[in-house]
Amino acid sequence: MTTDLKGLDISYAQTDESDIYPETDGKPMAVSDLHRRILIRTLQVLDTHFEERPEVYVSGDILMYYVEGDPRKSVAPDVLVSFGLGKKLRRTYKVWEEGKVPDFAMEFSSENTYRNDLGKKLELYGLLGIQDYFLYDAEGLYLPSALMGFELVDNVYVPISAGPTGGLRSAALGLDFHVDNVGLGIYDPAADEWLQTPAESALSLAEQEAIRAETAEARAETAEARAEQETTRAETAEARAEQAEADAAKLREQLARLQART
Repeated sequence: MTTDLKGLDISYAQTDESDIYPETDGKPMAVSDLHRRILIRTLQVLDTHFEERPEVYVSGDILMYYVEGDPRKSVAPDVLVSFGLGKKLRRTYKVWEEGKVPDFAMEFSSENTYRNDLGKKLELYGLLGIQDYFLYDAEGLYLPSALMGFELVDNVYVPISAGPTGGLRSAALGLDFHVDNVGLGIYDPAADEWLQTPAESALSLAEQEAIRAETAEARAETAEARAEQETTRAETAEARAEQAEADAAKLREQLARLQART
């Protein structure tokens, strides 16, 4: 199947086709379906959260070159967020062209990567000056904790302690990361809400509409039942009035007979 891209205004960061910097390292995006599912969801959630902010760039598994002229000096964070760049599509992230390193980087650790994630990458990201560095272990088998976070303080990474609800706050993003039933949950404390993908938001909205419809139907049924009860009460009162009137008429008739005899 072919896709017609005519008429679409898609901008890319300028890249020379003869560039010596490859666009891929040949490694898979994720080591398992579980990693891939959670990673893609995380990118979608962050993309959606920052979609109204044109200066925020969200990406993942993109090669980041940090030394001009040396293509060997590269790394590909599973997730990165950089402020002040814009959302134009990039094939690679060259620090000297962008003018800065990302503000946030995250790695999804596995059996083959966790040592490097906690070792060389921790050291490299700190030296580069990436403000927040998070690690997530989907299986919960390899890292000391399934979710870990580090914040750069005086050019040294300091572990981020869990907050009152158990989440780790990324000061760079203003968001809390949690291990939860979706694997990796992200909470926005400013908006007091859990971040969702567009599909999840649509499903939540549909569920809310269904609940509203059920509530409205229940209220209508309650109102109808009350109306029926009022009708029954009115009919009962009317029947009692008719019976009282009949009893009164009977008494009047009996009284008239007594008076006639006397």
